[in-house]
Amino acid sequence: MKPPLSSPAGQPLRVLHAAAEVFPLVKTGGLADVVAALPPALTRAGADVRLLLPGLPAIADAVRHQRTVCEIGPIFGAGRVALRCGQMPFSGMRAYVIDAPYLYRRDGSPYQDAAGREWPDNLQRFALLGWAAAHLAAGELDAAWTPDVMHAHDWHAASACAYMAAHPSTAAARVFTVHNLAFQGLFTNADFALLGLPSYFMASSGLEFHGRLSLMKAGLKFAHRVTTVSPTYAREIATQEFGFGLDGVVRGRGEELSGILNGVDSEVWNPARDPALTARFSADDLSGKAECKRALQAETGLAWQPNEPLFGVVSRLTSQKGLDLVLAVLPALLHHGAQLLVLGSGEPGLEAALREAEHANPGRVVTRIGYDEGLAHRLVAGADVIVVPSRFEPCGLTQMYGLRYGTLPLVRRVGGLADTVVDASEAGQGTGFVFDATTPAALEQAIVRALALYRQPQAWQALQRRAMEQDFSWDVAAASYLALYAQALAATRGAPVAR
Repeated sequence: MKPPLSSPAGQPLRVLHAAAEVFPLVKTGGLADVVAALPPALTRAGADVRLLLPGLPAIADAVRHQRTVCEIGPIFGAGRVALRCGQMPFSGMRAYVIDAPYLYRRDGSPYQDAAGREWPDNLQRFALLGWAAAHLAAGELDAAWTPDVMHAHDWHAASACAYMAAHPSTAAARVFTVHNLAFQGLFTNADFALLGLPSYFMASSGLEFHGRLSLMKAGLKFAHRVTTVSPTYAREIATQEFGFGLDGVVRGRGEELSGILNGVDSEVWNPARDPALTARFSADDLSGKAECKRALQAETGLAWQPNEPLFGVVSRLTSQKGLDLVLAVLPALLHHGAQLLVLGSGEPGLEAALREAEHANPGRVVTRIGYDEGLAHRLVAGADVIVVPSRFEPCGLTQMYGLRYGTLPLVRRVGGLADTVVDASEAGQGTGFVFDATTPAALEQAIVRALALYRQPQAWQALQRRAMEQDFSWDVAAASYLALYAQALAATRGAPVAR
């Protein structure tokens, strides 16, 4: 049954997405990609969608044709706050920007200063994002547009669910998506008063979390529906191993929690039309992929080895992502004649170890510290295998990019990786290589299997073509979200309220 695309008033369904990041303006991870791609997909499906974003410099300076919707005044320690509305570059989506220079106009990442320290006023900075989302949903900031659904993303926007629950007369449905439960927005409970919520919200049935204040918990407790970015991750966060202390709260949501797999922007990630590539290719004609490999080797300083496999990594360099496992198996990988190309940044120890590996193996190992979007595309296109050995992975996009480009994913069976990659041992269904244990031995065994298949060109190309035929488009995800929004709207009268 097709989900309704209209609001209770009979107009196109109005959906507000509140988030701290959006690609390509501000990106620290997959959240930004989702916020950039899901709203346009919902728009194509007939919804009326807008974004709400903090006025970080890269956002405030890029949103076009801004007009002031309302002057909010001093709030959350900011001397002047206004809400503006404009148009996103590239996508053309309508976007609200919270203009609060004291809170948002600063150098560094959205969450940390240039030295990597958390901003001391992050509670106020992201409480303002949630507060603005709640008041937009209540029709108090823009009389011309009031959403039927407020969709908050990760802990940065989660407080919107608590603010709306504090005023249950607000008719909008509340949806909250967990992109990564490991980052929970934890603050000292002494700062709870800064939120301006009723005191009973600081109970264990509210935002209190082991003597601290958790913004993530605001979304988990007070949304009508909670989602994660893959079905397997939705099941995993209800367990002690993956729940980071919130597994009991997650289990308490029961059937109100579900997982919807992220999609891939098929316009941005398309080997047949990708402007970043030296040559184009498709599942019907893979010849251009060999030229992409040659060009990538030349660009990065790898030796030209057309008949040996090139393993690629595009990742945050952290233990969560399993980069220590990659270092542990590097001698075995090189022993078999393969090359390794790594693009990313993260833990200083891992960065240093990867640089040392490059120094010790010139032409065989290359590490590029930082992030380069064009190089990421060329790496995914030119590598033979994309390695994602994560200890936990809510969804993962890199493996899906690999599938699109015929670069076979080698992944651990966890989270969204388990939902998107089928092991080559599954006859007629395989799309990559999957291992289970978080050990160097398990990863090495998967690498050996990949190397063996690489020596069989016909079997390898058959796997590549099957991988490239997979459909992980955002239009598929958007249909699932529209069905979820219908459920959330039906549940608005039975919303959870703090007691």
